[in-house]
Amino acid sequence: MINSRILSKTIKELQDITGTSLTLFGKNGDVITGDKTHTGKGSPVQDLIHSAADSMTIGSVSYLKVYDDDMPIYYLAAEGGASPEMTGRIAVSELQNLLSLSHDRMDKNHFIQNVLLDNLLAPDIHSEAKKLKIHESINRIVYLIETTDKDTDLAMQTLKAMYSTASDVYLATVDASHVAVVAELTKPEDASRTAHTLADMLNAEAMIQVRVSYGLPTNLLDHLSQSYKEAQLAIEVGRIFYPDLHVISYGNLGIGRLIFQLPHSLCELFLKETFDHDVFAELDEETLTTIRQFFNNNLNISETARQLYIHRNTLVYRIEKLQKTTGLDIRKFDEAMTFKIAMMVNNYLKNTGK
Repeated sequence: MINSRILSKTIKELQDITGTSLTLFGKNGDVITGDKTHTGKGSPVQDLIHSAADSMTIGSVSYLKVYDDDMPIYYLAAEGGASPEMTGRIAVSELQNLLSLSHDRMDKNHFIQNVLLDNLLAPDIHSEAKKLKIHESINRIVYLIETTDKDTDLAMQTLKAMYSTASDVYLATVDASHVAVVAELTKPEDASRTAHTLADMLNAEAMIQVRVSYGLPTNLLDHLSQSYKEAQLAIEVGRIFYPDLHVISYGNLGIGRLIFQLPHSLCELFLKETFDHDVFAELDEETLTTIRQFFNNNLNISETARQLYIHRNTLVYRIEKLQKTTGLDIRKFDEAMTFKIAMMVNNYLKNTGK
């Protein structure tokens, strides 16, 4: 099936070019786009649905079937213009070409999904890519979109509409809450721009909150699975250490990458060496928000106080209170760095079930 937005756009463009009024119906005769007066019990559309004929003309209106794999899937009514029957046949041909392209895209997307999930051996990848006419030497990158289970289908539909005319972009649902987008990358700086576009588009068009990550580019088709794994790691690291970021790159994970790969026992030992008790159990959300804002402003007290809408002395009081609890003065760079790492280690242990 073709996205209804694409169908409506195609029909409207044909109408504008030919001057013929076109109405498209679904399998049951319901109007998808166009004049709704053609519907109803006993309408010519219903007669065509139950007829063995490919088309029929009643008065000034031509009715035609649109086939997909020898089965009628849409019905079209053409009226007005210089030659409504001819326009109708052109529209049918255009729609059937779109259906064929949609099937071809689906086959390619399924192939890319298997490549990402390592379901194919290298020789099979090369032979199948050749059969599907997918170029292997193009520089590509994998974007991974994380959403909730209930929003995954909506995200996929939005992406299909977004890339409906892009022959070099492939979409694959990799699990219940993740969709992968594989696209050509011509310039390194385009990776971040595209990732932000994906996040903004899904937020604005589909009204769903997503997190987007991306791996490193590769010009080898059988290495796309590695770029996918990198995007997966970026999603996981971002969820734990950078929850405020909606876009994150595998190439820019910072210290979170190091902590993520440490054994839990080593992380627990670090916290025990740094603090003589569980200081994070004593810190409320207000204090943690203050600390994060202070770090985001490079330990600048005045700017942090301004952004938090509090007096400078109030912020100093909170920092000194924190010092009594933790033994660390985060106004000093070394001690601030120690506490920053400790916060990240604590988040890591908490989010990985330890």
